[in-house]
Amino acid sequence: MAVVLYNFQAEPGNNELSVREGETVTVIDQAVGGGWIAAQNSSGQSGLVPEGYLLVSMLGLLCAAPAGQKGMNKHKNIKCFSDWQWRRKRFSNVNMSPGAAEDDNSEWDDDWDDQSVSSYHGNGHTEEEGGTSGRIAHGPSVKISMNKFPFSKGPNPEVFLLAKPLANSRDRLPVYQGEVGPVWLYPTTPLDCIIADPKKESKLYGLKSFIEYQITPNTTNRHVTHRYKHFDWLYERLLEKFGSLLPIPSLPDKQVTGRFDEDFIRMRMERLQAWMTRMCRHPVVSQSEVFQLFLTYKDEREWKAGKRKAEKDELVGPMMFSLIEPEAPELDVVQVEQKCEQFSRFTRSMDDGVRELLNVGHTHWKRCTGPLPKEYERIGRAIRNLSTPQKDLYFLLETNSEYKGLLGCFPEIITVHKAAVDKMKEADRLISAGKISSSDRKCMNQRVSCMSYSLQAEMNHFHSNRIYDYNRVMQCYLEQQVTFYQQIADKLREALSRFTTL
Repeated sequence: MAVVLYNFQAEPGNNELSVREGETVTVIDQAVGGGWIAAQNSSGQSGLVPEGYLLVSMLGLLCAAPAGQKGMNKHKNIKCFSDWQWRRKRFSNVNMSPGAAEDDNSEWDDDWDDQSVSSYHGNGHTEEEGGTSGRIAHGPSVKISMNKFPFSKGPNPEVFLLAKPLANSRDRLPVYQGEVGPVWLYPTTPLDCIIADPKKESKLYGLKSFIEYQITPNTTNRHVTHRYKHFDWLYERLLEKFGSLLPIPSLPDKQVTGRFDEDFIRMRMERLQAWMTRMCRHPVVSQSEVFQLFLTYKDEREWKAGKRKAEKDELVGPMMFSLIEPEAPELDVVQVEQKCEQFSRFTRSMDDGVRELLNVGHTHWKRCTGPLPKEYERIGRAIRNLSTPQKDLYFLLETNSEYKGLLGCFPEIITVHKAAVDKMKEADRLISAGKISSSDRKCMNQRVSCMSYSLQAEMNHFHSNRIYDYNRVMQCYLEQQVTFYQQIADKLREALSRFTTL
């Protein structure tokens, strides 16, 4: 038996079962997989229900277990029961929809997604700050990266400062001195990809349905196919590997209902395209092995082998700084700290500006797509077809949503660098305490300098992209505005021509 924790509306044709909060259902099969449970309601109707929506009792688990396994699964069932208690507490303490929670099962097969925080919608509806994902209103919309090292619970720079480098020469990330300061080495042929042709596919004899996208990189012109769960896997790998030195913005969040709606699929594809384009434009991410695997795998065997290799990668988190190979000598720590503080102030100020622009833009969009067209209809027959520009705010708001995610990544990156600088300043005390030697101190100075080069290269990459993106989006916005008001002028001239001079 199981108690329903939340209302769930079944998608037609997906073998799902609609349930209501507080309802009691019978567990038919808990081993369906993919985050689903087969259940039957009191009316005798059966189907699939998301496992996070049910609180399965120990009796229900034992009854649902295959014959001969009830005794063996006793302790496992108790653990599952406590897991669901934890889930219920988690959902009750956080203002979020149940579908937005992360599934503990890494093999989930659903294509669930929530709209991104404070995102723009073509139908004029917007979400409030924090939205369905339950994030804090003024917090960064990013996940916290964790290291695989057992002695490091977070992005601890000591992992890099005091450990032996694991990198070999072919993995090096060179940093050069450009006109604006340290810059990454950019590939001679910029990487790009096109996401198109979304198709609804299914597996497990139609029990599981999902949208599959076709992705074509410009380097091979050969398309590969991926589901949203594969994009999410890539995001997790990039965040784990590069999260200490590069901003990895979040994907569009998970959604429970309406995931097969045409407008949602179109919006999802556009946002995945924007995310992939930004990753392709980054000289470090775009050339990484895991990103190249995502774009160029040849068959299912190569994809699975590449996934296993990426998941066992030890060069993650702060250890990625061991790959940095600066062209110039060590940097002055004081100057670097000043630049970091200046950049921090800039990103905080820009983040406030982006949020304000999003709020104003959403309000204006709702006004223009709500009562305003009705007011225009009353102006007269001569301008009855007049309407607001369709794409002027769209690109502006979407770009600001992207930068909101990017800006939320930098505080953690700067914090990692600051922690390394603080540790370097403690070098004299560590030497006197016999914890490190003079040669260790020299090595620490060199490694902190590598981290400083990496941070400044990323700052310059961010500014370069910011200038390009906002220049492009403002051009688009003004072009749309010019076209819109030109239409108004044409309509007014047409109306004027109807009146003769007496």
